[in-house]
Amino acid sequence: MGCVPDERPDAVLLPRSCRAVRVVPLRGVLALLSIVAMLVVSRGAAAAPFGFDDVAARAHKLAEKQYEAPKVQVPEWLGKITYDQWRDIRFRPDQALWHEKALPFRAQFFHPGLYYDHTVKVNVVDGATVRRLDFSPSLFDYGRNDFASKVPQDLGFAGFRIHAPIKTKDYFDEVIVFLGASYFRGVGRDQVFGMSARGLAIDTALPSGEEFPYFKEFWLATPTAKAKDVTVYALLESASLTGAYRFVIQPGEQTILHVQARLYLRRQPQKIGIAPLNSMFFHGENTGRQFDDFRPEVHDSDGLLIAQGTGEWMWRPLDNPRALQVDKFRMPGLRGYGLVQRDRDFASYQDLETHLELRPSGWVTPHGDWGAGHLELVEIPTKSDTNDNVAAYWVPDVQPKVGEPYDFSYTLAWYGDDPSKPPGGRTVATRRDGGNKENAQRFVVDFAGKTLEAIPADQVVRGDVTIAPEDDAAELLDQHVVKNPATGGWRLTFQVRPKRKTPIELRAFLDKASDTLTETWSYALVP
Repeated sequence: MGCVPDERPDAVLLPRSCRAVRVVPLRGVLALLSIVAMLVVSRGAAAAPFGFDDVAARAHKLAEKQYEAPKVQVPEWLGKITYDQWRDIRFRPDQALWHEKALPFRAQFFHPGLYYDHTVKVNVVDGATVRRLDFSPSLFDYGRNDFASKVPQDLGFAGFRIHAPIKTKDYFDEVIVFLGASYFRGVGRDQVFGMSARGLAIDTALPSGEEFPYFKEFWLATPTAKAKDVTVYALLESASLTGAYRFVIQPGEQTILHVQARLYLRRQPQKIGIAPLNSMFFHGENTGRQFDDFRPEVHDSDGLLIAQGTGEWMWRPLDNPRALQVDKFRMPGLRGYGLVQRDRDFASYQDLETHLELRPSGWVTPHGDWGAGHLELVEIPTKSDTNDNVAAYWVPDVQPKVGEPYDFSYTLAWYGDDPSKPPGGRTVATRRDGGNKENAQRFVVDFAGKTLEAIPADQVVRGDVTIAPEDDAAELLDQHVVKNPATGGWRLTFQVRPKRKTPIELRAFLDKASDTLTETWSYALVP
């Protein structure tokens, strides 16, 4: 006997065997499909993890609103405590985020007060679940301070730090700190904290004054049990713009930070600096002024290293100038740059407390082509080693525009030493004095490296010294290159006599039979 379907026009035959023919009204099928579709959409939306695009959407929406300066949320009395009082407030390690889950990362938080008179929102992300992390005074040990009971219960955090077992398997060391404005600092396995980085530089070193953006909210993504990295999202706020940031942190001998950012402008600033680095230079072997300090040198970084798109490496020793100094290094393309601590000899510092010889270097590697532009170095006079008076950042020729999202990304590495930066000979010391010629300046520059060490002392190594902007800006009086038996490298000595009271740019490198042996040493001689 054949199968005969229902002849009703609003019925549909489901594909089953003739022995189990079921006729379902069309209205019921449509309703069922609708419910299934809603369930699929609902489950898909619920399963979508929180990510960079979510932060970018918030930044975009925030940029469409008028800027409101952050309100001071910290009691006035808490802002007047001393540095020692603030340092005595310590987060309780057993309250660290992820501590109870035995994960490879933990997060601890900073208490507001002293310099930190604003709080930030902190969220924890677990897949698609986002929850606000609440402040409580009970999370902190106030040490010898007697004001714990006065602290508001809902005060909020000033910032946070990520810990990981990078030295031993049993102890979680600090890896990176996010604290104050858009500042963050990291260390590799064998370093102590020193130089810092920022989310963005706006109108730095301009007469109109610098604008300081700040991270107003963070999202800490919960890592897996075997994770090698941890992700942090951040929302940047400023009068001129907003921004979404994604930081993927990989601790280790070199702590690597992968940074993704997207900016939305409210108004057009005069200048935006990408991937800014900050450091301190008080005095060093090249400093022309004397300081009342028992330490021979005091600095977190001693030079700016640049890898240009042309393949040239350039080293600019840092200085503590008498007046604000801004140098611009224009180039068609950029491979990388960093504020570097090259001198790793304790004898150069003699500081048992701060261990300046262990301060990290910071190196920025752009992702993709950042286009034409210039690297800007800012050096600010300082009478103290408590101030970060050095900044370096990339200024693209094509600046972000209002109404257009602006994306960039890069890798930032904190490290102790890297022989590949540069791959050839490097500057290891720069010294200067008045020389033995009238109105002259003498420079003594030491270069070292495996290639230079392998060249016998009886070989001829030549120094190539140039003066800018014009050859008649200064007179090159003498120059000679000799083997340095103490370093195994070679020493270039030369004197210059300025012909007029204008800044002079000096450049030098070593070569042998037209073969370039070293990076280019660069120095600004300011009258």
